[in-house]
Amino acid sequence: MQRWRGLEDIPQDWGRSVVTIGSYDGVHRGHQLIIGRAVERARELGVRSVVVTFDPHPSEVVRPGSHPPLLAPHHRRAELMAELGVDALLILPFTTEFSKLSPADFVVKVLVDKLHARRVVEGPNFRFGHRAAGNVEFLAELGPTYDYEVEVVDLFVSGTAGGGEPFSSTLARRLVAEGDVAGAAEILGRPHAVEGVVVRGEQRGRELGYPTANVETLPHTAVPADGVYAGWLTADGERMPAAISVGTNPQFEGKKRTVEAYAIDRVGLDLYGMHVAVEFLAYVRGMAKFESLDGLLEAIADDVKQARSLTADAE
Repeated sequence: MQRWRGLEDIPQDWGRSVVTIGSYDGVHRGHQLIIGRAVERARELGVRSVVVTFDPHPSEVVRPGSHPPLLAPHHRRAELMAELGVDALLILPFTTEFSKLSPADFVVKVLVDKLHARRVVEGPNFRFGHRAAGNVEFLAELGPTYDYEVEVVDLFVSGTAGGGEPFSSTLARRLVAEGDVAGAAEILGRPHAVEGVVVRGEQRGRELGYPTANVETLPHTAVPADGVYAGWLTADGERMPAAISVGTNPQFEGKKRTVEAYAIDRVGLDLYGMHVAVEFLAYVRGMAKFESLDGLLEAIADDVKQARSLTADAE
């Protein structure tokens, strides 16, 4: 999959294409329907498929300080899109100047002049251009003028997550924030994950016999609610069952909120400085302060036992 950052990166000889536009945070099951349809249509028409997205998130430019927690960083979204068969990903730098582009100018400058769109595939609620004034109806109105068609894909996908609400990035973020990682996984089609570099912490886990990877997560990461989780720690291509702690470590009067993962039954791991991923399979218990160190150790042993069982069953 080709990756372009800005309109100037698009090859001058780029031919006709099928395009879909959106933030696509998390590339959840609803997003997969739209992107998959774009890929399918491109193959039918004998052209290439392009996903257009933005960085930073438009809300951060339009309303500074309102950047939503991210379900997946751009490089992970790119990997997921590549798995769906997308031919090219265009990441447009979203600036104040770009935010003022009218819907009509956006169509001409992006879809027509650069991507030579033959078809545009979107969800029914797609909005674009200055003050989000453009919609799928407006996009379709311009189609005959610029020789492209518009296809709208119904996004109404739902399940048990969120009490049956339609799947969306907003719902997935809410469930992650509530600690319902199983519900978030139903929406995403995979366990929710966070990424970052392993840094040195207080090293109390090592002292207690459960050395953890203290993960400094990427900016704006959607981190689950405080608590203990079962999941996996992936480092250097190896995916290891893990017991994961999210919180401030109230047992030792901690102040900083951290994500720490203990790779179950692994000895001698040295992960400092490595970029790792932590996947959340299931919520085990809430964060708690115990009356004694023995009580804490007993709880940790039970956490590890549950995490070992849950991950084994999942695999």
